[in-house]
Amino acid sequence: MTAANPKDRTVEVVVRLEPPDQPDVRALLRKLDEYQSSLYPPESNHLLGLEALMAPDVRFFVARCDSRAFGCGALKLERDGTAEVKRMYVEPASRGLGIGKALMQAIEAEARRASIKLLRLETGIHQPEAIGLYMAGGFREIPAFPPYKPDPLSRFFEKQVPLSG
Repeated sequence: MTAANPKDRTVEVVVRLEPPDQPDVRALLRKLDEYQSSLYPPESNHLLGLEALMAPDVRFFVARCDSRAFGCGALKLERDGTAEVKRMYVEPASRGLGIGKALMQAIEAEARRASIKLLRLETGIHQPEAIGLYMAGGFREIPAFPPYKPDPLSRFFEKQVPLSG
C-alpha cells in the first residue's frame, strides 16, 4: 500500500501477518494499552494480552514503513463462524494516512480466507476516528454481543464479509 502523508511525501506501507511477541510490536501494544487506559476505566477495556494474541485462533497484523512497526490489528476467530476485530491501533503521528484502512482490508481478506462471514468489534465512545473508520468500511452498529455486556463507554459493530474483496 502506498499512502501520501500530510507533507506530500509518499510512504510505502506493508501490512502482513506477524507474531506479536517481537520487541517493536510489544512496544506498540504498550502504547495502545496506555492510550486505552487514559480513555477508559479497567472494566471498560477489553484487551487481549500477548499470550492470547499468540493463540492459534488469532491472526495478528502489523503495518510497517521502512521496517518500523506503527500500526496493528488482530482477527480473533470464534467457534460460531464469526470473528472479532481486536487490538486495532495506529500511532498518533501516522494517523490519517490510510493505515487503519489498510489494516482493515488485510483483516477482511484473512476473514474471507478463513470462510468467516461476519466480523464484529467493540470500540470505545471516545474514539471517533476509529468509529468513523469502521462505519466508512461498512460496519453497522449493533447491541452488545457475547461475551460483552452493555457498557455506556462501548459501541458495538458488525459487518457481513463479502465473498470477494
